[in-house]
Amino acid sequence: MHVLARTLAFAAMGAVAMAGVAIAQDDNQISVDVTTKDGDDAGTVTFRQLEHGLLITADLSNLPEGPHGFHIHEKGVCEGDFQSAGGHYAPGGDEHGYDTDDGYHAGDLPNIYADGDGVAKADIFVTWLTLDPDADQDGDDDGPFTLERKEGTAIMVHEKADDYVAMDSAGSRIACGVVVAPSE
Repeated sequence: MHVLARTLAFAAMGAVAMAGVAIAQDDNQISVDVTTKDGDDAGTVTFRQLEHGLLITADLSNLPEGPHGFHIHEKGVCEGDFQSAGGHYAPGGDEHGYDTDDGYHAGDLPNIYADGDGVAKADIFVTWLTLDPDADQDGDDDGPFTLERKEGTAIMVHEKADDYVAMDSAGSRIACGVVVAPSE
């Protein structure tokens, strides 16, 4: 498991839906268009590199009301039912879930919450992820782990809340956005 002080500042309100392609705004920020499985716009998620970690800001819509699992996935592909994005980003090979003995995946994030209008807004700060392409990609070091990897990465919204233990607790994938597309 990554041996980092894992600070998590989480404020959520609304919904998250994702797919599409990341639009790099500068070296320190990526804005990702998110879409639903039906191809509807689900808002944006912005990744902003700060001095001491990565700020993930979700501004999502068109989601079912309630809690939703929210994760970074291991491939930058959002096609069909979004299985193309692979599993959770886990370069250290850790277990899934904040409430497991051996820690959690680098791609595990707190649940987000959609209001009655299907809107989710959240700011999540993580110290174990970075936009630095020269950072750890395979878990050899203890992070931070880069989202800028050859296989790319995706942000995923699931149908239900993650129970922070079981890998499949969050249910199907309902929205996806490509953070970094695979490189050729």
